[in-house]
Amino acid sequence: MFRSPVLLVIAHGSRDPRHAATVHALTRRARAQRPGLRVETAFLDFNAPSVPQVLTRLHLAGVREVVALPLLLTRAFHAKTDVPAVLAEAAGRLPGLSVRIADVLGPSPLLVRALERRLAEAGLTPADRATTGVVLASAGSSDPEAIAVIAEIAREWRRTGWCAVRPAFASASPPRTEDAVRALRAEGARRVAVAPYVIAPGRLPDRIAAGAAAAGADLVSPVLGPAPELARLLLHRYDAATLTPALTPALSA
Repeated sequence: MFRSPVLLVIAHGSRDPRHAATVHALTRRARAQRPGLRVETAFLDFNAPSVPQVLTRLHLAGVREVVALPLLLTRAFHAKTDVPAVLAEAAGRLPGLSVRIADVLGPSPLLVRALERRLAEAGLTPADRATTGVVLASAGSSDPEAIAVIAEIAREWRRTGWCAVRPAFASASPPRTEDAVRALRAEGARRVAVAPYVIAPGRLPDRIAAGAAAAGADLVSPVLGPAPELARLLLHRYDAATLTPALTPALSA
C-alpha cells in the first residue's frame, strides 16, 4: 500500500501534441520536487490515458487514496462539472477508493510569479515595468466567475508597477487580445507585452499569439508551461487537499 495519496493531475487534453508534452513536463517537475510522491497524469479528452483508465489501474495496484488536481486556472465548466462527474463515476465503481478533489490552480501569487518569469524570458527587465502595458491573455470562458477572477488578477498585478494591465480572452468573452493591445497603445503605453495566462500550447494560445501579432504587440511571452512556480503550486494544492477529511468511497470536493 502507498503511504500517502497519489496525486492525479487531470489536464483537459488537446489534438495539439505540444499540449500533452507540456503537461508531462510539468508533472515530471512536480515529481522531482517531491521525491517519493507518486504523480500520475490523465486527460479529459483527446489524449490518453483517460481519468477512468488511470484510476482503474491505480485501484488494481492497491491504491485507495487519490488527490485529483484539475490542471485548470479558473473554476469554470470543466472544474465545476466535467471533473467531478468523471471522478464520481470512477469512485462509484471502484470499491474502497477515496478521491479528494484539489482546488484549481488559480488565483495564486505563484502564477503571477510564473507570468513574471515568462515576461523576463521574453526580454523585459525591471526597468521596463513603468512604461510597459501588459495584456493578461487567458483562454476565456462563458462562466462569469472565471471572467471576474481574471479581471481581478489583472487589477492586482497592475499594482506591482506595470504601466497598465488589461485582461483579454481568446474565446467566449471580449475583449480579444488584439483589442486589448490596441487599447493600451491608445492609452499611451510605450511598450505592450502579451502574457498568455495558459498552461500549455494549443489552438487558443495560438489565437492569442496571432492577435498579439495582428495588433503589433512588442512581445509575447511563452505559455506558463512547466515553470517551477507551477510545479510548486501543484504540490501546494495537493497538500491542502490531503488535510480535508477522506470520504470512502464518496467524493470529497
